[in-house]
Amino acid sequence: MPDQDAIVCEIEIAAPPARVFQALTDPVQARQWGGNPQFEITLWEMDARLGGKWRFISKEKGSGPSAYNVSEFDHHGEIREIDPPRLLVYTWFANFHEDPKRKTVVRWDLTPIATGTRLKLTHSGLAQEPKARKDYAGGWPGMLQMIKSHSEK
Repeated sequence: MPDQDAIVCEIEIAAPPARVFQALTDPVQARQWGGNPQFEITLWEMDARLGGKWRFISKEKGSGPSAYNVSEFDHHGEIREIDPPRLLVYTWFANFHEDPKRKTVVRWDLTPIATGTRLKLTHSGLAQEPKARKDYAGGWPGMLQMIKSHSEK
């Protein structure tokens, strides 16, 4: 985005919106698609209702400190909007942000298409988090690809 406030990514998934929405909100499925060779998810939980809390903790595999000088990446927030299987919006706080108390917002829009679902992610509130914004810009496309691969199984 021109104001450097948001990351926007889209992907088409050959699965119905209900299946994709479930992958986003079910802790068991999120642990399946969310791990990768570089990161291990040690906790993933979501109370998928308006006002419900969510949290996930991950750590880098291997030795040595992370680029953010944290041993674990702690992400958490609260669900602000939920309309299964079309919309999921939650606040996003992370311990590795320059200001860990600064609220950002993640929005998932799921649109039915002839071949399945168009999944659009918007992560906003990042104007004051340039390092994290850069890393999210590189990381979110891969996460969408992992959700796609999982949902299409």
